[in-house]
Amino acid sequence: MKNLVTSTTPDDHLAALQGWQQQAVAALHSAVLHAAPALTAVIKWGHLVYLSNGPVLLIRAEASRVLFGFWRGQRLRAIEPRLKPGGQFEMATMPLTLETSLDRDTVVRLVREAVGLNAALGDPTKPAR
Repeated sequence: MKNLVTSTTPDDHLAALQGWQQQAVAALHSAVLHAAPALTAVIKWGHLVYLSNGPVLLIRAEASRVLFGFWRGQRLRAIEPRLKPGGQFEMATMPLTLETSLDRDTVVRLVREAVGLNAALGDPTKPAR
C-alpha cells in the first residue's frame, strides 16, 4: 500500500490503495455516494470521511483490514449487528477483511439512516441541540 498520508482527495486516496483493500474501499465509496449523493467526501485523519451536517461515516484502509464506521453507528446496529461500539460519540465500526461479505443494499440502508440521523439530530461532534 502506498503512503496514504499524502493523499489530498478521495480520488488520490483510492488510487493509492492496492489489492483487495482498493477493491473494498472503491465498492464502499461507490455505494456510499449512490446512497447519498449530497455527501461531501474528504480526506481527514488520513482516511475517507463523509460529511452531511457533520461527520457521518468513515472508510479507513489498514494493512490487514478496512474499517467502515459511523459516528452514530450504535444507533445503526439493528441494520448491521456487526457494527462494534467504541470510541467517542456514538461511534461504531465494522472491520472488513478479504473474507468479509457486506451486501451493497445494507451499505445503502446504513448510509441513508446515518445521514437522516445527522439531519434530525445535528452534528454528532457538537453538543446536542
